[in-house]
Amino acid sequence: MHIRLGFYLADIVTDVGLAGKYFLVGDLVWSGLTLVSVVVGSAVTQVFSYSWYRDDMRKPLVNSGRDGLISGMNGRGLIGLHVMQTGIFTRYYDLLKVGYKAVFSKPLGPVECPRDVHLALFGRATDLSMLKLFEMFLESVPQLVLQLYIVLGHGHRSILQCICMVGSFINIAWAIVDYRRCLRRSLPQVREMPSGLPTFVYLLYKLLTITTHILSLSLFLILSPYSTLGMAVVWLAGTLWAHWVRTDFCTSKGLERLYRIIVGVVLMFTFFNVKGQDTSWPMAVYYVLFALVNLSGPLLLVLVRPEVNDAEYFWPVTLLIFGGTVLGLACLLLYYTICHPRGKSLQADEVDGHMGGQERETETPDNTVRIRNFLQL
Repeated sequence: MHIRLGFYLADIVTDVGLAGKYFLVGDLVWSGLTLVSVVVGSAVTQVFSYSWYRDDMRKPLVNSGRDGLISGMNGRGLIGLHVMQTGIFTRYYDLLKVGYKAVFSKPLGPVECPRDVHLALFGRATDLSMLKLFEMFLESVPQLVLQLYIVLGHGHRSILQCICMVGSFINIAWAIVDYRRCLRRSLPQVREMPSGLPTFVYLLYKLLTITTHILSLSLFLILSPYSTLGMAVVWLAGTLWAHWVRTDFCTSKGLERLYRIIVGVVLMFTFFNVKGQDTSWPMAVYYVLFALVNLSGPLLLVLVRPEVNDAEYFWPVTLLIFGGTVLGLACLLLYYTICHPRGKSLQADEVDGHMGGQERETETPDNTVRIRNFLQL
């Protein structure tokens, strides 16, 4: 957990520092765009963090005997903490408290039996992991696209820039692995992902596909800044698809719309199952189009701007895109044909309190509604 918090802080500090450096040298556009991704990512995660705390306040199993309190704070206090952008740190503190309770405290009653305490611990860890995933796709991934465009297209290079990009890349890798691990541990109906080869193959699949797509999008931006209009169309298509399949991730319509906007951003870079159902064909179509976009980036750049053949970055980046795309898709096929854990899983349209037509003996963990839509990320 300390590593996760360290990555989170380092990523924000380096990005803000880079925005400040751009500002001091007069690159106001780069400074503004760098800072916007930080602000948007942080603001959205704070909104979801507060909303989930508010929902948890209304659950007697989560908030038993505390009359509207959670983590020792009332509603106004939580609003203030999230307005000050410290909601994530509050969740880290809350996770430490629950972790201490799970390890050192004795059971005090049926609600606080060891199983419920551990489920609460995994639930809080998964909430944090999901928020980090939101922040990754809203801040770290766009930041990589922007900085690669600046470095490759304009030749602006600095040590802080390299640190920022390396930090974003590490943040992406850690967020993916951490989310997958927390997700499957927090659902008792889902088999945990085996460590070793399955985890390694899954990580390679996600990292290679996301990284090659980031590189390809940066080449499109070098081709023409108006490529952002094409990216906006892809984002809109993903958002409309999330609306069409009627995602049910949030408890309010306004927050659900925001969630669908985030779905559109995520689908710009990787596929995930927003309904917890069989999506083999949509996934296959997605990655066929994904490969075509990746391969067309370098080809269009050569055809429209042949002078880039002499650029020192072009052929190494092109080889990374072509090789990484092929290897990433190979890892995808290997993972889902051999390494993917099989077994009973919770479906997105399953009603809380029932499974297989039988009532559960205990209430569903508070974060089940939130995590089940991300089951196949």
